Amino acid sequence: MTKFAAMTNSTMNKALIFILITICIDSIGIGIIIPSFPSLISETAHVPLKDSAIYFGWVMGIYAFMQFLFSPLIGNLSDRYGRRPVLLISVFGMGLDFLVMYFAPDLFWLVLGRAISGIFGASFTTAAAYISDVSTPETTARNFGLIGAAFGIGFVIGPAIGGMLTDFGSRAPFLVASVFSLLNFVFGFFVLTESLPPSQRRKFELKRANPLGAFKQMARFKDLKYLFVVTFLVMMANLAIHNTWNYFTMEKFLWSKKDVGYSLAFVGVCFGVVQGGLSGYFTRVLGEKKTAFFGLFTVIFVMIGISMVPYGWMLYLIILPYSFSGIIDPAIRTIVSAGTPQNEQGELQGVFTSIMSLAEIIGPPFYMWIYSTTRNSAPNAWWGFGAPFLVAAVISFIALVFLWRSLRNFKGLKTNRAQEVEFNTLDNES
Repeated sequence: MTKFAAMTNSTMNKALIFILITICIDSIGIGIIIPSFPSLISETAHVPLKDSAIYFGWVMGIYAFMQFLFSPLIGNLSDRYGRRPVLLISVFGMGLDFLVMYFAPDLFWLVLGRAISGIFGASFTTAAAYISDVSTPETTARNFGLIGAAFGIGFVIGPAIGGMLTDFGSRAPFLVASVFSLLNFVFGFFVLTESLPPSQRRKFELKRANPLGAFKQMARFKDLKYLFVVTFLVMMANLAIHNTWNYFTMEKFLWSKKDVGYSLAFVGVCFGVVQGGLSGYFTRVLGEKKTAFFGLFTVIFVMIGISMVPYGWMLYLIILPYSFSGIIDPAIRTIVSAGTPQNEQGELQGVFTSIMSLAEIIGPPFYMWIYSTTRNSAPNAWWGFGAPFLVAAVISFIALVFLWRSLRNFKGLKTNRAQEVEFNTLDNES
């Protein structure tokens, strides 16, 4: 009997839909606030918009810091008590927290709200574990790609709505995001089934349910542990765009909040198409190894291109190839998760989320510091605007080296016993 045989196709499809909607709404919740977030930070910190960049970096960083701390805990709890209760609590908590930020009277409450969002935002860990539970070896890469597609769709809807809601004030997007999350909780309460049967659950161990314990577990993967480094560096590179896009486009090209929202919606469309429709295709045709290499080469050239672009409309042309960076994560997760027992998938995805959150802790203040420093020292030079993206290109190149180091002996995934032999061979050759 397969790990998901107890679930009918209809039940599994409904559950998968809920998982993808959850990820999508989490993405909407992030994207919907981006166009107005600088204004809200400026309002609650009582500083001019141009001086809010540093605050923006730290406020975004606190969200990631809490994810970093709590993702291993959330993942291990889902391995012990099942995916369903952990997911539902996370979705409900996220909805309530958006209300806290909607009513935030000052910067302290906004930061507190982002911190709590980071705790509940760790639901991505359990969602990824659920996807692994209900996937076959043949559909794992495709389904992990669907996670990226759902996130991309959320980034289509979120920034577009956020841009339109700016006419109703900088707080309105938080109220709408809260409604989305709470409605999704109601939907999940009635349709979500458990994917991890009691017989497959394992004892909860606190020493494994924290970031340090989670990182120690990486040693079990031997040579594949460098893939976690690649994940960290790729996330660090992408954060150059995530965290400076608002200020970069508004100051260099004089874009409005709506322009920012629409451009991020276009990013979401491209990422949704690539990860939802092409991620599985790339891994079937090229294999996981070549897919990851192709995605990283693309990131390097895109980051250099963004740093040098002279006209705003050219960003739309660069976004198209940039969307292919979205095939890296599904390829890497497929390789690592294929060699991990089902009752440790929550822990594994918690490690991935912690690593990405660690990047999100470092990235926002790091890139905003680079941007503010170079803008002040070279206000009229192209690299004054483009320095964060040049740094991201260097980081991507380093990730490329680690990827080669990890997969130089990797021949590709097979299934069942052959797959286990492939992993043992890779580890022994290292």
